[in-house]
Amino acid sequence: MPCNVARLVVGTLVLCTAACATPKGPPVKVTIPKGATFRVAAESLATYGLVSNARLFGVYAKLRGRDRSMRYGTYVLARGISWNELLEDLRRGRGIVHTVTIPEGYGLSQIIPLLAEALDTPRDSLEAAVRDSTLRRQLDIPTPTLEGYLFPDTYQFPDRTSAREAVAAMVRRFEQVWRPEWQGALDSLKLSRHDAVTLASIVEREVRRRDEGPVVAAVYLNRLRSRMMLQADPTVTYALGKRPGRVTYKDLRVSSAYNTYRVFGLPPGPIGSPGLSSLEATLHPANVSYKFFVAHPDGHHEFRKTYREHLEAIRMVRAIAGSDSATRELNAVRAARDSAARAAGAPIESLPPLVAPPKKPRRP
Repeated sequence: MPCNVARLVVGTLVLCTAACATPKGPPVKVTIPKGATFRVAAESLATYGLVSNARLFGVYAKLRGRDRSMRYGTYVLARGISWNELLEDLRRGRGIVHTVTIPEGYGLSQIIPLLAEALDTPRDSLEAAVRDSTLRRQLDIPTPTLEGYLFPDTYQFPDRTSAREAVAAMVRRFEQVWRPEWQGALDSLKLSRHDAVTLASIVEREVRRRDEGPVVAAVYLNRLRSRMMLQADPTVTYALGKRPGRVTYKDLRVSSAYNTYRVFGLPPGPIGSPGLSSLEATLHPANVSYKFFVAHPDGHHEFRKTYREHLEAIRMVRAIAGSDSATRELNAVRAARDSAARAAGAPIESLPPLVAPPKKPRRP
């Protein structure tokens, strides 16, 4: 009898505690890792203020037969809900979110695998979703996919989000970012929105320093006005289906509407998803007359107006790169020698100095 009374008292206490929800507040994100025990989950919920007492919550779950039925994952849960509601959320996985970050400049070939993994969705479903004709008509896109219009950002998709729902959410984000006042810039530049997104996607792939974005955009716009080929390396790697990187002379021969070394004007569509800064750089280009640029190994550029100046800039960049390479090699040799000397107990000061080898004379 005393034992039954004790159980009744404990049960009553737990039920009373459960009835008193924690104070209401903004939603919080809680992760319950795969394989975690209910006790670990309860402690996490208590840490974030979702339950007032982890131990009593565990007892309550056991009394309700819910301490062995929960889904693992990252939840976004509201403070102030009852323990019964909380247990139901854990059982059904309500509130689970899948977080995925799409970096700026990523193309569909990179975005689709990220989404497929985050949502646990077949790639085929996503490939079909990015060809959705309704969304393409909504955006007035002449190309067969939504390339360039899945805005790069961090997304939190609810559990069981479908491929089409995820793609539609990313398109909505693009529409939110696109500003109505940019129409004036489009009119001034004589570009359609699709043209601007296409050019911005090239700018996105070209620049490492954001302050150079408006200048790179100006170079390409100056080329378009002068009826010059864009000759943008990122369009070639896109045409080849390669990751961004060095382009060879063989690559330049690829037959594709996206190869701006062989066709005039802009490619048919974007080569990736431009971020806000590249969109702004394209719509508000620098007021410069440059038509050429060459990149240093660290990614910053030398801009020039004429082809002759451009060739001189290329020679300068190559000379600097060669000098930097020789210096790095010399430093590596010096570091290895000094390390060996220390291991042998020899004083470094007694070692002969290392100097760079003399440059080979150029052939006449």
